[in-house]
Amino acid sequence: MQAGASHEGRELTAATADVVYCLHDTVEAARAYYIDVKGRMAKYGREPDEMKILPGLRPTLGRTTAEAHAKFNELQALLHPLVALSTLYSTFGDLSGYPLDGPVSLEQHGPQDVRSISERLRARVRRDHPTIRQLGQQVAGMGGFNVIGTADEIANVMQTWFEHGACDGFNITPPYLPGGCDEFVDLVIPVLQERGLFRTAYEGATLREHLGLKPAVSRYARTSNQPTAE
Repeated sequence: MQAGASHEGRELTAATADVVYCLHDTVEAARAYYIDVKGRMAKYGREPDEMKILPGLRPTLGRTTAEAHAKFNELQALLHPLVALSTLYSTFGDLSGYPLDGPVSLEQHGPQDVRSISERLRARVRRDHPTIRQLGQQVAGMGGFNVIGTADEIANVMQTWFEHGACDGFNITPPYLPGGCDEFVDLVIPVLQERGLFRTAYEGATLREHLGLKPAVSRYARTSNQPTAE
């Protein structure tokens, strides 16, 4: 399993990965990544189904849409400003001396620890013009792709991404634990099962089998004509 959005990361993914974790804000961006990475696999002698792409999805659930948004706002209010600022440091450097409700300066540069994430954040600033507070809350409190709503609304988004060739499934990252995970299992999974989009029983005993991946064959396995130690 790996994550890689840069050119080098995509090549490594196409050559070696069984499962890929990625972060995308829109179905269009996710589909473009999906097509690109899957399209690189043939030159490594691999079929597209030999790798599963699972973008991060952070669901904030409510029995009603209003309840879900109220829960999201409550969770966002709990974020300490310094925690939010720390999530921006790698891309923009130290922003603690700037007004939280002022604009994010693209002239600021941090160490760029993960280049693909920094590029995505800078693109978001150019597109949406968020304040420092807003961007920090988005990154610290929203993770990859945040969906707020009822079980049906969240299932609708998941179904759209899956049926439009943007993913093979999702890596669920609940906004809080253990309740966020319990809510997803209790509320969203039954909806997906009713739509025929999620299993109702396990068909195997390993994670590889659950993901529909073929048994792994080591490229370094000893062949029968190799000498063995006495």
